[in-house]
Amino acid sequence: MPYTIEEHKHRFSAWAAGRAANVIGCRFSVAQAKLILEISGLKQVLDSPNNLPLPHDIDTGHREWRTNVVAAATGQKLNFTHGVAAKLINIYLKAGFVCGGHHTDARVQALHPPIDSVLLAELSAQNVGGLRSSWDEARRIRWSKFDSQQYETVIDNIRISMPNQALWEVEQYWRGYQ
Repeated sequence: MPYTIEEHKHRFSAWAAGRAANVIGCRFSVAQAKLILEISGLKQVLDSPNNLPLPHDIDTGHREWRTNVVAAATGQKLNFTHGVAAKLINIYLKAGFVCGGHHTDARVQALHPPIDSVLLAELSAQNVGGLRSSWDEARRIRWSKFDSQQYETVIDNIRISMPNQALWEVEQYWRGYQ
């Protein structure tokens, strides 16, 4: 089978996601992350932004993806929370679509950004959207421990804080690159 750009994008995105989502209390290999993404059906999504849910359906689609990722991880004898599943999904899709030149596509603009302690700390420090207490609450829970509702609350708060902007733009507050 020929080595295609689609396979190349999948491997890179799976590597990035597997490294980023790995956290104390939930350790796994990049190979396991790649397999979980494949079993959960996300590899096929990465082929085209047209495979993404419409913007108004993204939350429902993301909830299904998280459920599928948690189930696939369980099959690999791993215990993923919705926070870890979300980080794996969000980095995977960010690498493939947002950073892959599709950042202006409406479906890509609706994608959830990766959530981590660095982002939450800066959102709190800058009181983004006037929601410091909400960002602090999310920090206390810890992104890697989020259940589905806790994760979705953070995403809703990002939307409230940054109306009419692509969700990936919240990463202007992420200081992990420094």
